Amino acid sequence: MTSLKNIYEYHHKNKKKIGFSILEKERGILLKNFIGKGKKILDLGCRDGTLTKYFVEGNQVLGVDIDKNSLKIAKKNLGIEILEMDLNGDWQELGNKTFDVIVAGEILEHLYYPEIVLEKIKKRLNQNGVFIGSVPNAFSLKNRIRYFLGKKKNTPLEDPTHINHFSYKELKNLLTKYFKEVKIIGLGRYKFLSRIFPNLFAFDLFFVCKNE
Repeated sequence: MTSLKNIYEYHHKNKKKIGFSILEKERGILLKNFIGKGKKILDLGCRDGTLTKYFVEGNQVLGVDIDKNSLKIAKKNLGIEILEMDLNGDWQELGNKTFDVIVAGEILEHLYYPEIVLEKIKKRLNQNGVFIGSVPNAFSLKNRIRYFLGKKKNTPLEDPTHINHFSYKELKNLLTKYFKEVKIIGLGRYKFLSRIFPNLFAFDLFFVCKNE
């Protein structure tokens, strides 16, 4: 775990990730509205709580990350419970805890085997629980053109911690293996086109999955 831990501590500190989150307001409002209040929430990869702040009020939140320095900021600013944990591990640190909502904002693309983590997420959700989050749309029309030109700048490939890359179809197929109800919302600059044609025009793919 030490090597991966060091990578993310460096990445968050030196790549201006503290206090920053892609499409923060747009994603944050969606998270708040879909989650509501009175929920027990597991926030995977919460970092310094930049998105957590949108849904912490009225909820019981456990923030999980491999970067303990970012977690300390989240605890200080939001007063949430925190847990240092590698999502690629066995999750024994959680004991027998289950949750009403599990959040994974821009997390699945960082995992070696997202399907294994999804199995763990499903087991940790209460009946009628919700899994909610987002991933970059790696194969938007703009990104496809950049790849064709041999460029990775301004694409998900530019981030060295991204080890999985999703299209709309790939994400939908993956999530429907584990959840009965899956909704994907396209986010980005071209709002209308992102919602109608998320596979081509969305910058980010926001998902909401129901356990039952």
